[in-house]
Amino acid sequence: MAKTLKGKKIRAARRSAVRSSISFPPEIYTSLEGIAKEKKVSLAWVVREAVEKYLAEKWPLFGGNHD
Repeated sequence: MAKTLKGKKIRAARRSAVRSSISFPPEIYTSLEGIAKEKKVSLAWVVREAVEKYLAEKWPLFGGNHD
C-alpha cells in the first residue's frame, strides 16, 4: 500500500538496514575514499566492514553483537 506525502508516493515497506549520518575528519575521509577506490567498493561498504570487524574483536564471545 502506498501513502502520499506532499504529492509523492511512499512505499510502506520495511528496510533491512538503518541509515545513519557520520562525520569524519577530512584526512580519515580521504583515506576511506582511497580504500574504497582500491577495493572497487563503496565508501559505505568500507565503513560497514570496519565496524563489523571492530565489533567482532571487541565482543568476540557475543558474535559481534554488543546488546
